[in-house]
Amino acid sequence: MEKKKFIAVIGGSQPSTEEIKLAEAVGRELAKRGAALVCGGLSGVMEAACRGAQSEGGLTIGILPGETRQMANPYVQIPIVTGMSYARNVIVVRSTQAVIAIGGSYGTLSEIGHALQSGIPVIGLKTWSLFRNGKQDNSIILAKNPQDAVDKALELAVG
Repeated sequence: MEKKKFIAVIGGSQPSTEEIKLAEAVGRELAKRGAALVCGGLSGVMEAACRGAQSEGGLTIGILPGETRQMANPYVQIPIVTGMSYARNVIVVRSTQAVIAIGGSYGTLSEIGHALQSGIPVIGLKTWSLFRNGKQDNSIILAKNPQDAVDKALELAVG
């Protein structure tokens, strides 16, 4: 029996309407393909992705920044309380085999950096772009749509 893949969905807590739709579609697609969804467990992109995954019977795991599981969005099935604030971003990405970044602000950017530093592939939908020494850094693999993002995440998943 093949082991379940764990894929992180990361993004901001105040996303655009488009980013919410993308996150929900990514969550649905991950669940349809049998992957577990890991996120920061709060609102915005995290909640939309969990809602999408749960609508298709998927497993949702939230790595929470605070001291109580009650802060998790209503679609997180397994809340993991860390009390670590943003330091929990390392746990979010290191618990997964690939990361899908949707939109996001600086917290998302920190997760992208931790993933890339750890050799975990990052697939991007309407998210950050990176430049190094004035030249485009293509470390974030761009996806055209939610299905393409999930295809790439599952194909490139490490371990």
